[in-house]
Amino acid sequence: MLSVIPLADAQQWRASAARDWYSEQGWLVGSNYIPATAINQLEMWQADTFDPQRIDLELGWAEGLGMNTMRVFLHDLLWQQDAAGFRQRIDAFLKIAAKHKIRPMFVLFDSCWNPSPQLGKQRPPTPGVHNSGWVQSPGAKTLEDHAQYGRLESYVKGVVGAFPNDKRILAWDVWNEPDNLNSNSYEKLEPANKVALVLALLPQVFEWARSEHPKQPLTSAVWTGDWSAPEKLTPMEKVQLELSDVVSFHNYGAPDDFEKRIAWLEAYNRPIFCTEYMARGNKSTFQGILPIAKEHKVAAINWGLVVGKTQTYLPWDSWESPYIDRQPAVWHHEIFRTDGSPYREEETGFIRTLIGKKARR
Repeated sequence: MLSVIPLADAQQWRASAARDWYSEQGWLVGSNYIPATAINQLEMWQADTFDPQRIDLELGWAEGLGMNTMRVFLHDLLWQQDAAGFRQRIDAFLKIAAKHKIRPMFVLFDSCWNPSPQLGKQRPPTPGVHNSGWVQSPGAKTLEDHAQYGRLESYVKGVVGAFPNDKRILAWDVWNEPDNLNSNSYEKLEPANKVALVLALLPQVFEWARSEHPKQPLTSAVWTGDWSAPEKLTPMEKVQLELSDVVSFHNYGAPDDFEKRIAWLEAYNRPIFCTEYMARGNKSTFQGILPIAKEHKVAAINWGLVVGKTQTYLPWDSWESPYIDRQPAVWHHEIFRTDGSPYREEETGFIRTLIGKKARR
């Protein structure tokens, strides 16, 4: 029962409390979600480009597969720009998601892609390039400026504190891939001491979120390396695993690698979420991964629902060789075309069958 979760103090949930909470959720399956009309988090959420009609349409497609969660990225600049309006748009999104029986996991910060986010009109996608407009939160200048950390604290406490008891929210992912240096894209623009800066800030972010006593669990996913023993963990991974209420990880590898990493994380005796997977060219497929996740009772959230401005159906190598005059041999991510038709009917049928969702007539 939720009453077993220690809300009186801002501490990590006991493992037993996390398991009790997880036992009430059923098998969680979903996608990382951004509407086709948005190139990044800012375009998704800013007042001029927030698109509830499109979100409603696309989440309806997810509901049709039986999906019951989505992982959705927020951004600190949105809170700075218009805190009240941002809260209202989050609430509007939650109303749409609830209509489709979907409870999202919200991501507060993200170390991936462009380290120089800017509010206002976002640039168009770079032709033929995967995720060409995604932006980090916080940006590099903010991360390097300790004077702005108070603003970041206000953002975390403001967003989590606006919805601490909201049953429409599944969980909070406090920081996506915190030690990602974007080596194939923006590495030259990253602070030289980025990892050290984030390592010092991440425990504070957990503390800020916990100070609002959310009834939803907190997590931050480990995503690379060897997690088979405590002594093999990096300092960042130790913080992530020691402070998360539910353990989460990313894996774009083949089924045997996916299952090996689950075995490593089962040692923590906490619920396990895979919050990113499914890269067809990397042998990470729905047919290969989902049955393993179901067998081990691991929540499974793939990257990408609908093709759109993010262009993440294109492979990562598009940063070196853009797909301007050709299409990829196989889509990297994404389930649906922009019109709602499946990329592969056998995939959507498989997902629906494994979840136990009857096809619409």
